[in-house]
Amino acid sequence: MKPLIFDEQEMVERIDRIVKRTFEMDLTWDWPAGVAFYGVGCAYLATKNEAYLTMLKDWIDEYIDFGIPPMSVNIVSMGHTLLTLYQETGEEKYLDLAKEKAEYLIHDAPRFAEGVLQHTVGGGVSIFPEQAWIDTLFMAGYFLIRMGDELNNPVYMEDGIRQFNGHEKYLQDPKTNLYYHGWDNLQSNNMSSIFWARGNAWAAYTMAAVLRMIDVKEPAFMEINGSLRDQLSALLQLQSVGGLWHTIVTEPDSYEETSGSAGIAAALVLTGANTPKGYKAVQKALDGLMKKVDERGTVLDVSTGTAVMNTAEGYRTTSKKRIEGWGQGLALAFFSHVLAKAKS
Repeated sequence: MKPLIFDEQEMVERIDRIVKRTFEMDLTWDWPAGVAFYGVGCAYLATKNEAYLTMLKDWIDEYIDFGIPPMSVNIVSMGHTLLTLYQETGEEKYLDLAKEKAEYLIHDAPRFAEGVLQHTVGGGVSIFPEQAWIDTLFMAGYFLIRMGDELNNPVYMEDGIRQFNGHEKYLQDPKTNLYYHGWDNLQSNNMSSIFWARGNAWAAYTMAAVLRMIDVKEPAFMEINGSLRDQLSALLQLQSVGGLWHTIVTEPDSYEETSGSAGIAAALVLTGANTPKGYKAVQKALDGLMKKVDERGTVLDVSTGTAVMNTAEGYRTTSKKRIEGWGQGLALAFFSHVLAKAKS
């Protein structure tokens, strides 16, 4: 990949600002922290700033002592940080808790159809019966593959791949190659059928990440690679002049949204941005996203937690005025991957 144009010192400073602002948030043991701290882990791996690892360790240790909540698919996302802490410190207590989360997914999490995980939130409450939401690929599918790769555990690996195959079946539109936000198996439809930016980011980023852990000789590699290739080709056509993607990616009149843009751009970096079009898209995204971090380290213009809304208008009017853990985390992931790529 042709080198991206950016100031490395400015990038390191920007990452540091976002990390520090993230730890000012009073996050709970749930998916906003799961995504935020995943991003901090990426920042540590890219910068080797030991302070980031210490902050993660202190936060996790304090919460374990305080008491962690019951499992749900979204809460399992905290397993990403547990696994990173184990990999970087060797402390078995983090791996043990990550295993508990993986075992919950394998044995207890609600499913439908061909074993697709049902979207569940706080405490595993089943308020979305037989619904698949694209978020699950980050919260659970990617986590299972990371665990399977780390432990050489085929059960975890196979179930993680099952989630990618199932979500592709129900959520990737064969005409546009974009991903819908959700699927209702009871109604056999994609509900409001919206191509949401952050949803497409969850799909693109996690597919790009797991391809690094799946044997190229396995059929799953080509299935996921093909899905990602076609999705990114479609998304490249929809990037705004300013380098971001609109919250409904097919609607230029909907606002540009930062977290989805960061996740899509991060996927392009992980795939190597190995075409002139891909490279230009990453450079545009980098220039645009650098402007979305304020002096305090808040990532700006991040849409709030978003259910599968009833109408397109629900997505267009979703607030983007507050700091959000997923915005901090996805921006950190993107900036960190850019920095790591430049150093490699």
